[in-house]
Amino acid sequence: MAREVPAEVPLQVVRFEPGPAPSPVEPPEPEVGLSEAEARRVDFAWSLGMVGSLALVFALLSVFGGVAVPVLLALFMAYVLNPPVTALERRGLNRAVGSSVVFGACVLLMVGAVLYLIPVFRDEAAKLPDFFLRASERVVPQVETLLGRPLPDLLRQRMTELGGQASELLQSAGPTAARLVASFAGNTARFVATLLGLLVVPVLAFFFLQDYPNLVGLVKGLVPRRAVGLVSRRFSEVDDVLSAFVRGQITVGAILSVLYSTGLGFARIDMAIVIGVISGFGNMVPYLGTTLGVVLALLGLMLSWQGPWQLAVVAGTFVVGQMAEGFVITPRVVGDKVGLSSVSVIIAILAFGELFGFTGILLAVPTTAILKVVLRVVVERYQKTVLYKGEGPAA
Repeated sequence: MAREVPAEVPLQVVRFEPGPAPSPVEPPEPEVGLSEAEARRVDFAWSLGMVGSLALVFALLSVFGGVAVPVLLALFMAYVLNPPVTALERRGLNRAVGSSVVFGACVLLMVGAVLYLIPVFRDEAAKLPDFFLRASERVVPQVETLLGRPLPDLLRQRMTELGGQASELLQSAGPTAARLVASFAGNTARFVATLLGLLVVPVLAFFFLQDYPNLVGLVKGLVPRRAVGLVSRRFSEVDDVLSAFVRGQITVGAILSVLYSTGLGFARIDMAIVIGVISGFGNMVPYLGTTLGVVLALLGLMLSWQGPWQLAVVAGTFVVGQMAEGFVITPRVVGDKVGLSSVSVIIAILAFGELFGFTGILLAVPTTAILKVVLRVVVERYQKTVLYKGEGPAA
């Protein structure tokens, strides 16, 4: 039989209508695999752990300050220096070598700064007795000229006496400080403990910096596997806040110190560097640095008055500094990650200073920033509960 040849099937053109573009695949949320109830329990447990850790830190500082302070300072140094070491490690440099390079550069920078600043501060401090003595003699006439009337004799006499007493006190401050140091050194146990504590900080900081990834991995290894993503995200939020505060405030203080010192030096104000450093780094406490800087600059202006141009330069220095800090420096360096208002900072410093003294003042703002993150996490989880939404169980 002859095979039948199938008829040719005509070709058909199939038209594809353009449809909506596929949506990009979003990265999975860190809490993928956790139900809302499980994520809530993890966040509450993490928040409780953070509050407990902060309480433990302050308890250790109160009871074992001699041991806890060097360790905390070393951890702080390792935390601050970790980003540049990590950046070098990503470029292929061994972490031990990168830690040595960064740590060595910081040590050289600090030594150079100290060698430069010690003579400067020594020269400025030598001017203080004459500074107060001239203040008692020249400030009163300047004030009387501004007021257009003479001050009461009692006030003039008191100001003169205060200026002389301040000058004598500062002249005797050096020998008094030397005697205090000698008496402190005479207590061998305390002196050796303090010296060892200061010497051990850079050593511990270097080893903490070298083993920083291992320390982070050790903490992460203790977290239940299902909760690792969510807990890591919470610690990243805390890291954002702390890094924004620590590195940001140091950078802002240094920039403002240079700006204020340059402006006051151009105005030929005595102790321009001292006033500039106080104003710049005092900015960590809202309004304190600027207020002290303005008062000290005005006092120095009275003593070195050469014309109205000095007042214009001083006023311009602080106005430009505040505008630059508020609109350029802080937004670019710190940003809005800390998110603490000036009132919150002042209240935190007063409260922690009353409870824990000078150590509480130093730790007030970073502790408050961490507690702010904890409170935000707790509020977010609470707002997702049935109690908050008012939703009843499904019928």
